[in-house]
Amino acid sequence: MDFDFLKPLVVPAQTKIAMIVMDGLGGLPLEPEGKTELETARTPNLDALAARSALGLADPVAPGITPGSGPGHLGIFGYDPMRYEIGRGVLEALGIDFDLTAKDVAARGNFASVDAAGLLTDRRAGRIATEVNAELVKRLRTIKIPGIEIFIEPVKEHRFVFVMRGAGLGDALTETDPQRTGVPALPVKARDAKSRKAAKLVNQFIAKARKLLADKHPANMILLRGFAKHPAIPSYEETFGLRAAAIAVYPMYRGLAKLLGMKTLKVNGETVADEFTTLEKHWNDFDFFYLHVKKTDSAGEDGDFARKVHVIEEVDALIPRLLALKPDVVIVSADHSTPALLESHSWHPVPVLLSSKFVRADGIAEFGERACARGSLGRLRAPALMPLALANAMRLAKFGA
Repeated sequence: MDFDFLKPLVVPAQTKIAMIVMDGLGGLPLEPEGKTELETARTPNLDALAARSALGLADPVAPGITPGSGPGHLGIFGYDPMRYEIGRGVLEALGIDFDLTAKDVAARGNFASVDAAGLLTDRRAGRIATEVNAELVKRLRTIKIPGIEIFIEPVKEHRFVFVMRGAGLGDALTETDPQRTGVPALPVKARDAKSRKAAKLVNQFIAKARKLLADKHPANMILLRGFAKHPAIPSYEETFGLRAAAIAVYPMYRGLAKLLGMKTLKVNGETVADEFTTLEKHWNDFDFFYLHVKKTDSAGEDGDFARKVHVIEEVDALIPRLLALKPDVVIVSADHSTPALLESHSWHPVPVLLSSKFVRADGIAEFGERACARGSLGRLRAPALMPLALANAMRLAKFGA
């Protein structure tokens, strides 16, 4: 959707939109002719809602393209990920309220495990405790690189934020994570001439970090991903006329929401139920709510089919609390698929449920990939969901005479 076309059509209304994003929701059967994680889960509330909704499958970016979490979320938020590219480092930094400057290049860091030969054995260092992360970050902060400032901030579990600040730093840098084990971490390479200085400096930092962490197994190595500078991107209120709020526990998703001008709400706790409590508390304060569920994705990446099923069932049990608030529009979907079978993000389209009193309900009393494939929304690109949400919330005027 062209924002210059859409914005003149946006009109104010006293309606509310709720978007539940189950990260990595889409899945695959473990056996041929079997069921996906979503189809296996007992979801009576989502199934009942599906019967009153329009269903479909959405490609977060485009058919066949496996999205990262940033592009996947941009798509479902209504932004074309192929036009607006946001590096993961920026999202992580904003998510922990780090103030990025024009001289900064940020990256998401992972503590990782390597063997004596330097080969990766665990890209997430066994998901070490956040407290352990904080101690390791203190050690990394002792590293000095002439000509730049280095900032290291703990995030959660194995993740941290890496920021280098200095003149003449480009962000066209390759990542060090090979996305598999049994191989060494990759060196950082510049993808353009303006980023050669930055590549050299990052590689110096990584070499020093490896020496400092040598005796800290399982977190005896670092991986850096998503090098980026702070981008310019239109806000949610400017684009869609919505006072938007984000409810997310993990910093990266809070960072993305903040970048789009959403108010990030504090969650007292880390469970999905805690997030729904935050939704209830602030229901009268905003027009649009984004509620993020992370653990569907974590279970998929760990190859834990049963745990992913359990998280989906946990969300389903909370759906009545959302419906009791009487939202005008409800969207339930995902930023990408993370099948436990693959233990990674995948290119498969994500299930979509769109509910409102003005929707043409498909009457399909099941929320699952194959059920959604039969729905009236068909297969669409994720950015098309926001105009549909606005229309069903009576927030779009007629186009033309």
